[in-house]
Amino acid sequence: MNKIVLVFLIAVMFVIACKPDPVEEPAKYDPTLATINLREFPDPEFPADNQPTVAGVMLGRMLFYEKLLSKDGSQACADCHRQPDGFSDSLQFSLGVEKLPGKRQAMAVMNLAWHKNGLFWDGRSPHVRDQALKPIQDPLEMNETLANVITKLSAEKKYTDQFIRAFGDATITEEKIGKAIEQFEFTMISNNSKYDKWKRGEATLTDSEERGRELFFSEYDPFGTERGAECFHCHAGFNFTNDEYMNNGLDTDNEQTDEGRKKVTADPADKAKFKTPSLRNIAQTAPYMHDGRFKTLEEVIDHYNTGVKNSVTVDFLLQYNLQPGGLSLSVQDKTDLVAFLKTLTDEEFLTNSAFKSPF
Repeated sequence: MNKIVLVFLIAVMFVIACKPDPVEEPAKYDPTLATINLREFPDPEFPADNQPTVAGVMLGRMLFYEKLLSKDGSQACADCHRQPDGFSDSLQFSLGVEKLPGKRQAMAVMNLAWHKNGLFWDGRSPHVRDQALKPIQDPLEMNETLANVITKLSAEKKYTDQFIRAFGDATITEEKIGKAIEQFEFTMISNNSKYDKWKRGEATLTDSEERGRELFFSEYDPFGTERGAECFHCHAGFNFTNDEYMNNGLDTDNEQTDEGRKKVTADPADKAKFKTPSLRNIAQTAPYMHDGRFKTLEEVIDHYNTGVKNSVTVDFLLQYNLQPGGLSLSVQDKTDLVAFLKTLTDEEFLTNSAFKSPF
């Protein structure tokens, strides 16, 4: 090799070897608002003090999948709210870090920006940010203290940097943790099911699905030939829930072991009342009811058809369900209802990479 060329190559290699490592840009606050595809949904009323930002949503997503939030580093929120299960749990009762079962079935995390009447089956948390912190501290769930969570997260540069981007400084607090998870969960919107596409004229319902839709949105007529299923009274609107607390006739007064909403309000009129869940992605979120007693949609429909039990606080809307023979739904009626309920499955929501683990 030519000596001049060799000397040149050695010089180049020396320069490259001595080149300093690139300086990492310090994290900076980023107030850029997150883009959310609402489609036909109404505009949500986001809290004035917690508008979802790109950085805040990413931080919340990180925390949703972060196992450091649990006592032994074995569980994250996402372990009991799994995306393939509509961000609910396929177990009747989720198992916490101590391998102890919870007391109620894990509710689906979805479209929470429109829930204005409390969270959890009994509504004990007024806002998403409050709800997000409770499983961390629950002995039956993640069984950790918020003080320990803050200590663990503060030792991780990726988190102090992300808190700067999301909130303007590296100080981690309970409030910021709750707000970050709230921001992420506000973006977890399910609005692109077959039913949504049908409403937009982009899909066609089968004959069975259409019959099920008509049953779902029809009232029961005890004196006529039409037999509606009365579903829409409680599962109404774009989110298929009235966002209320109701006793849907699962047990008689003597059989009731969970006081439901009464545990929060101390009002006897709220005994055995539970939050009406959205039916979106309902085919993916078995088992059903607050105690997960029903494994299939068929069992749920059988309950409302002929299985409703009377009690002091049972909802008046179930007056016909309580009569002998119930709603008189035929085998075909039940099949059609299940077919319609399956049109509420949103495959995009169940596979959306924006909701998957960022790690």
